[in-house]
Amino acid sequence: MLYTANCIPVLIQQNIDGSNFFNRSWAEFKVGFNSTNGNYWIGNDRLSQLTLSGRYKLRFELQVLNSSWYWAEYSYFIVLGESRNYTLQVSGYSGNAGEAFSYHNGMMFTTKDRDNDPWTDSRYNNNCAVFYGGGFWYKSCSSCSVNGARGRGNDFKWYTPRSGYVHLQTSRMWLTC
Repeated sequence: MLYTANCIPVLIQQNIDGSNFFNRSWAEFKVGFNSTNGNYWIGNDRLSQLTLSGRYKLRFELQVLNSSWYWAEYSYFIVLGESRNYTLQVSGYSGNAGEAFSYHNGMMFTTKDRDNDPWTDSRYNNNCAVFYGGGFWYKSCSSCSVNGARGRGNDFKWYTPRSGYVHLQTSRMWLTC
């Protein structure tokens, strides 16, 4: 990760293993959580405060199951406050991972206990977070399920137009300048 002296990257998410660790409540995603093995979420309140108070880019670092690393960066990234259900505003893709995250632009955050996505499938209470096993800015449901659990829904994956879905080993999300 490259950075200047005035801009230190801030880790906002890390999914080490695609476990069920991100299957959390709205309250837990609001304040953040971590594990001893490195799984981590900064907290939606803090994420919103940071992105509303300064101009940040969002960078994904993605390790696929064959150990290759890819990246996706978005030059515009804002998460609105809780009163707006942490609505996502994102654009300006660059990288080699494939454009997957902009699909979620304009979506509100959804957790297993707070359904804000437009998806309808009664087998999963019409809730993408129940289907995937992790909270995220779901649409119908996800092009990048970095908080999803391996073996649930469409798995712990990232969509690329060239290759379709690729299975992930690890994902990280960073705020950068």
